[in-house]
Amino acid sequence: MSNQRLLDLYRLMARIRAFENAAEIASQGGVAAWGLATSGKPALVRGPLHLSTGQEAVAAGVCLNLVREDMLTSTHRGHGHTLAKGADSTRMMCELFGRATGYNKGKGGSMHIADFSVGMLGANGVVAAGMPIATGAAHALKIRKLPHVVACFFGDGAANRGPFLESLNWAKVYGLPVLFVCEDNRISATTPTGPMTAGEGVSARAAALGIDSLKIDGNDAEAVDAAAQRLVGEVRAAGGPRFLHAVTYRFKGHVSVDPGSYRDPREVEAALAFDPLTLARRKLLERGETAAVIDAIDAAARAEIDHALAVAEAAPWPDAATAFEDITNTGAGVWK
Repeated sequence: MSNQRLLDLYRLMARIRAFENAAEIASQGGVAAWGLATSGKPALVRGPLHLSTGQEAVAAGVCLNLVREDMLTSTHRGHGHTLAKGADSTRMMCELFGRATGYNKGKGGSMHIADFSVGMLGANGVVAAGMPIATGAAHALKIRKLPHVVACFFGDGAANRGPFLESLNWAKVYGLPVLFVCEDNRISATTPTGPMTAGEGVSARAAALGIDSLKIDGNDAEAVDAAAQRLVGEVRAAGGPRFLHAVTYRFKGHVSVDPGSYRDPREVEAALAFDPLTLARRKLLERGETAAVIDAIDAAARAEIDHALAVAEAAPWPDAATAFEDITNTGAGVWK
């Protein structure tokens, strides 16, 4: 891999990390000093967030192999995927802040950001619920004979839910252009996934349905990029669905206000040694890239998110008169 490609991966991961760090502190209280644990100000993001800190290499490695017209479905932990697919960080932050200028006019919040203009079909608050959406989108692409693909992100916990089997089976039977990406952070909310999962794991389940799969180190951005390049290419060549099993680690608790005390601190400390940004930075330095270049990328990412924070904090709240816009009246009741 060229230095430029790894720099592109690092730049995207740095932007995701900066966004997650800022959003975390905004949900805990304050943005004035978001490098600290808290600034003592009231929380500017109402409610907890599901952060993807530590999982940046998966989003970056997959999405750098997609084009704008390709589609993507995400999870409740979807900020990284959304940024990687090309969504605007400022509009995303405004949505987290509940402001009218957010992607969903402040009504959806963190778990429902979508941007159809870049193929981002949406995050989803229900485990595995993005899988049938991705499969349906892929079927639509095939029917319309369009040359695009769908990337479907989901966590390891989704493998134990019904939509996992239904989606993989449908995609295989109909030869659909979808890449299933298991972002395996090894924990489902507060419970380790391993003891809850029978058999040989998520990759074996894909193989049982005849879907070719690759299992990789999800903290190695180059490995994810190479695997995604191969699998996306096969899907795009009408090869039917493929499955990428990326083993990673969630550095934070289940939500942004969760200290994660249910995990062994030694496990977390060991995992931090394999931070995807640290690994990518080390590779770049070993290949002759300068620290100044890498530091400049970090600074640019932070400046971008500082701007997003400032705009979001100053953005207007939704007008109360718009509360019933963008929803459907099923006839079950009368609105007043």
